[in-house]
Amino acid sequence: MPAFSLDPPQSAWCAELRALAAERLRPLAEKGEPGHVNRALVTELGELGLLERLFTSGAVDLCLMRESLAYACTEAETALALQGLGAHPVHAHGTPAQRERWLPRVADGTAIAAFALSEPAAGSDAAALELRAEAGASDPVAEPDGGARWRLTGEKCWISNAPEADFYTVFARTTPGAGARGVTAFLVPADRPGLTGTGLDMLSPHPIGALSFDAVPVTADDVLGEVDRGFRVAMGTLNLFRPSVGAFAVGMAQAALDATLAHTAQREAFGGKLKDLQSVAHQVAEMALRTEAARLMVYAAATAYDEGAADVPKRAAMAKLLATETAQYVVDQAVQLHGARALCRGHLLEHLYREVRAPRIYEGASEVQRGIIAKELYATREAAQ
Repeated sequence: MPAFSLDPPQSAWCAELRALAAERLRPLAEKGEPGHVNRALVTELGELGLLERLFTSGAVDLCLMRESLAYACTEAETALALQGLGAHPVHAHGTPAQRERWLPRVADGTAIAAFALSEPAAGSDAAALELRAEAGASDPVAEPDGGARWRLTGEKCWISNAPEADFYTVFARTTPGAGARGVTAFLVPADRPGLTGTGLDMLSPHPIGALSFDAVPVTADDVLGEVDRGFRVAMGTLNLFRPSVGAFAVGMAQAALDATLAHTAQREAFGGKLKDLQSVAHQVAEMALRTEAARLMVYAAATAYDEGAADVPKRAAMAKLLATETAQYVVDQAVQLHGARALCRGHLLEHLYREVRAPRIYEGASEVQRGIIAKELYATREAAQ
């Protein structure tokens, strides 16, 4: 695989995205209410044409968008990413009717999407999910038009954009005891009877909630992909979005690094500038080294995805793992070098310090990524023997 580097048009586009994020998106983000969907911000993302690119561009472009937006406005980055995560299964596996109804509204920012996989007892072990798609004693009940009908019963938890989304990509168990092979993906509009939700008060400022399904009706027309093949829908979506979570992390790390460069270059301490202290200079160099290494791994994984490489799951896991752990380290060191001012509410680093923690958990915790990497390595070894 060739080494990744930005060509001039890509570099110019990233600079434009950073400027748009700072000038047009950040003011809208600042007017939003923490813990709630900022529909004005999502609409602006649609008017700028960024949401439509979720469905017309590849993984590299997705990473470029997420890194660039994260650098200047993490709220805008997250709003864009959540639209993509919730709607990608519809784009990739939806019926023509599903796509026609929802994707234009996602692209223009008038419909909010959500990806509902995690449950109170099934977070990292997503194959253990317990939300039931029940059809009575045995097979799904036939509808008059020949379609199948189920009722969803159970709970989802830690769902971004819940409970304010307009539709959810929901993963439910259609075959008990079958593990990952018995899960089906459904497109569930938020106004279905029996579907309720509550917001959760989380460290991260974006909306996260829990959903309750009390015999929520779904039919064959709501299935995304094939019955009992929904886990493939989930993992395919995560293989695309995991490298871009890494890009989000790299954008935050770069913002923290640049803030640290500016601060240490002008801050007077011990008779000189902070940057003149060898311990500080070496720390800044380490922050830069790790950020660039993470960036290269993120774009290598994204390039592999766009080229249809066989080792995408391993590369995606590596990219998310390295980038999110790196961002945590860089932001933490940036806070240390800034001192108490970085802990003041409203400071860039105080904001990043709250934002940077969650990506090490969602879309597969760091421990899960290590498990995926090891599994893929051993599978490759066995296949070669």
